Amino acid sequence: MTLHSTVAPSLARRRLLLGLAASGLAPAVLAHSTRAAEDRATSATRTVRVIGPWELSSLDPLRGGYLFSRMQVCETLVEYDEAGRQVPGMAARWGSSADGLEWRFVLRAGAGFHDGTPVRDIDVARALQRALHPAGVLGRAPIQAIRAEGGAVRIVLSRPYGALPALLSHSSTQILAPASFGADGNVRAIVGSGPFRIDTLEPPQRFSVVPFDGWQGARPAVQRASYLSVGRAEMRALMAESGQADLAYGLDPGSIARLRHGNAVRIVEEMIPRTTSLKLNAGHPLLADARARQALSLALDRRGIATAILRDPGLAAQQLFPPVLAGWHDGALPSLTHDPVAARHLLGELGWRLGADGMLWRDGQPFTLTLTTFPDRPELPLIAAAIQEQLRLVGIRVRVAVGNSSEIPFAHRDGSLQMGLIARNYGVVPDAFGAVSQDFGAEDGSGGDWGAMQWREPAVPRALSALSELPARSAERGGESAARALRQRIAGALHGGLPLVPVVWYRQTLAANPRLAGVSIDPFERTWRLTGMRWTA
Repeated sequence: MTLHSTVAPSLARRRLLLGLAASGLAPAVLAHSTRAAEDRATSATRTVRVIGPWELSSLDPLRGGYLFSRMQVCETLVEYDEAGRQVPGMAARWGSSADGLEWRFVLRAGAGFHDGTPVRDIDVARALQRALHPAGVLGRAPIQAIRAEGGAVRIVLSRPYGALPALLSHSSTQILAPASFGADGNVRAIVGSGPFRIDTLEPPQRFSVVPFDGWQGARPAVQRASYLSVGRAEMRALMAESGQADLAYGLDPGSIARLRHGNAVRIVEEMIPRTTSLKLNAGHPLLADARARQALSLALDRRGIATAILRDPGLAAQQLFPPVLAGWHDGALPSLTHDPVAARHLLGELGWRLGADGMLWRDGQPFTLTLTTFPDRPELPLIAAAIQEQLRLVGIRVRVAVGNSSEIPFAHRDGSLQMGLIARNYGVVPDAFGAVSQDFGAEDGSGGDWGAMQWREPAVPRALSALSELPARSAERGGESAARALRQRIAGALHGGLPLVPVVWYRQTLAANPRLAGVSIDPFERTWRLTGMRWTA
């Protein structure tokens, strides 16, 4: 059901609650609605209610802890400012030895966890040792040892690795207090050290936070904030419009267009380094030849998709890395084009012929693939449907399967994935090295959950390895040109080999309560910047 801005607020709310009741979310939203009246009593105690499509699938930072970073509950050793520069986090300062084989991170003096215990070097060392698990990014670094040492953490490498501080900013390296872990070593609670602490925790849908009295920085003006997972994009938009949410993430383009014409919310947007791509199984018999992947790319009308679905033709992806990702976007690469005739020609070279049904056949078998995607980002199923039709026009049958986002990593690992439509933020580690190395750094072609699958191009892992060994302060040592050349080599190989076929870039958009000042978007999606917000009324 689509509700237009002409629908009366009371009717919209009744319809919203009926839809939520059918989906099982009514109790959560009713609780939010009940609290709304209480919260409006005084701006000093009012809750900032954040909603989004993401569930608390796991408390473990290795698997789902990013929500706790975004709500500023947990810290990492290294943080980033708005310009993408490294700044102190739990580590006050850091540096490497002359040979680049040892790093020392000096912890912030007097830091404490939310349970009142001090942040000790041994606790940080143990947390980082745990973060070496393959599910995180830290395992990409050639780490030999992590040791606690007099208020600091020393990390010993087997070879120089200048990107280490960047990896230590990733949410999978969050530092949790010992009290967070059960006897079995699994995460049972979230006890961090950030400016907010957990007040209530009800996975998988909700949690709330309040300021941490022991925080060494300025006390946040926001005295309480909550997060609620709401599955449907239309419901999130209606909750923001009806005043049941103060920050709504993951809105669909249609709702955004409607909300712009009213005054119930303020729309905030920012270009971020995320790309929606077709993740291809390059080991699949139908996709193993690079010409087949090129044909799929040529069949896509990216501008049409960006215009019709995202309502922004400028988001049509011309390469994997968007322009906002400085250092990785290569303006010299030829733009990805839409040319169905050339696509059919390449497929003809591979022996595919149009049958009487207008579809491609070879050796008595049709060209049929399954495209898997998920609704966490509301535009993905719509884009998948557009891709299905555009590939049909060149003779390729596509079955679209919309499920849980976890199905793509699982299918990657068991080898059953054929095509996946994904949205990947290459700025989760702001210099992109962490995400790129995780996705494309495996020499055996196995790739990462959201990266290449059975695609072997030795030049990419070699260039990533060389890039990681450049001095951490390469610009000061004359190495920036070398880093730029390596990044362009990687971008060029991905552009030519197409293990991922870029479709559209991304503009993050959220709906905010007009009475909430200081709302902004972190282009690296590390934090929702609650500490910078305040109520104006």
